[in-house]
Amino acid sequence: MKLPGQDAIARQADEHLVTHRVSLPRRVVERPIRQVAKRLAMALFVLVLTALLVYADNDGYNDNSDGAVDFLDAWYYATVTLSTTGYGDITPVSDGARLTNIFVITPLRVMFLIILVGTTLEVLTERTREEWRLNRWRSMLRDHTVVIGFGTKGRSALQTVCATGLKKEQVVVVDPSGKVIDAANADGFVGVVGDATRSDVLKRAEVHKARQIIIATQRDDTAVLVALTARQLNRGAKIVAAVREEENAPLLKQSGADVVITSASAAGRLLGLSVLSPAAGMVMEDLIHQGSGLDIVERPVIKAEVGKSPREVDSLVVSVVRGHRVLGYDDPAVARLELTDRLITIVRATPGRQVAPDARPLPRD
Repeated sequence: MKLPGQDAIARQADEHLVTHRVSLPRRVVERPIRQVAKRLAMALFVLVLTALLVYADNDGYNDNSDGAVDFLDAWYYATVTLSTTGYGDITPVSDGARLTNIFVITPLRVMFLIILVGTTLEVLTERTREEWRLNRWRSMLRDHTVVIGFGTKGRSALQTVCATGLKKEQVVVVDPSGKVIDAANADGFVGVVGDATRSDVLKRAEVHKARQIIIATQRDDTAVLVALTARQLNRGAKIVAAVREEENAPLLKQSGADVVITSASAAGRLLGLSVLSPAAGMVMEDLIHQGSGLDIVERPVIKAEVGKSPREVDSLVVSVVRGHRVLGYDDPAVARLELTDRLITIVRATPGRQVAPDARPLPRD
């Protein structure tokens, strides 16, 4: 099935070079432009102060051209003095003017140079530090989570996985909007600005080293292209994707997604359930909110549970994952649990509870 707009997106990806960059979270409170503006204001203040000091004592200075120092000459002298140009056409001749140059104008000159040189050095240092942070981040990043799209679905997915113990340092957000990536940085996540349908953008997010990939794009055709590209770069990653239309779910699975969630249908079913039974709707809403109330989790069978039925386990078991099948707790095929089984259970959320490191997604249908 051909999705609407798929050809247009493919042509756009071929015809235009998308600017992309990696953006690490920062702790800087002030914006760089504001910092530069403050330093520029300080430099102008020093310049104005020097010019006023010279003009206030203009009788103590001599201009080689006409002998008198007016307001313009005072600005000229302040400029060439603070910039250390020093043409020598205007010179202090009185003792007062010379003392002012020694104890006031010279410190102002040093301050002026510190402001200008310091700004340049800080810019160079910041670039070096940012490059070092980026290289260090790339070398240490392993088995991380890549989130494609930081809209409502992407944010909610991240809130859920972070509630189960995933560290923010192990998350990379990819989105074509720079403002969205700035918002992700503000939340503590690393971001990559760019079109996720392009392999070079996903490589910057280190997709080839990722453990799991969440696709939460706004369009279904974009999700298909992202899934194809991501699966090509990483054959072993767990890919979970969201689509709006249920008819596009099979195509997304064929593109490489392990699990596909139909957002529109899921929301509709929850609405219908809430109409039939508001209490049941509240319970389902509680289950899909990790970290509070009741949580639904997947865990391996422990040795003490081997040979027991799902009803005899202390946890509230709703399904058993055996091989590539997901079976109900009352299915005769899982009357006795095996060590290789995995349990889908409902537990009470407790602070600090984390999903088992070897947790896997539900297998494909």
